[in-house]
Amino acid sequence: MIVAPARSNRKQITGNAALFYVAWQLSRRGWHVMPTIRNARGSDLFVANGDETVFFGVQSKGQSAKDDIKVATVREGNVIDHVMSDWWIITNEPSSDQPTCYILTKVEVAERAKRDRDGQCWIKLTHCHEFKNAWDRIGMAPTF
Repeated sequence: MIVAPARSNRKQITGNAALFYVAWQLSRRGWHVMPTIRNARGSDLFVANGDETVFFGVQSKGQSAKDDIKVATVREGNVIDHVMSDWWIITNEPSSDQPTCYILTKVEVAERAKRDRDGQCWIKLTHCHEFKNAWDRIGMAPTF
């Protein structure tokens, strides 16, 4: 019998499901993927090709069926200064049988982030259709 997680654990489980779904998708494309320490500032995944000539960081965000996602808390300055990873992959409903991922560069995240009165920056996924399941943007790992 499967028991639903306690309310306090749902957010963490959603984040973990998103992280490992993204790692699986990148691994399928020939990339070597290493998760970093959770809840640390910066990338959630470090990614490299087989001979380690190409490297990039991925920020993974997971959510359960929302239209927007929090990007950063920015009290002063530009959003781009607070967006660290090369790629951002936002996974909607990662625990479902068919999660949806939005694949954006850090520049695209910063360009689309809207700041609220509290300094929280959000991206509205309904405005990101061109990034929906766009794994070809990252592509297959190059081999030399």
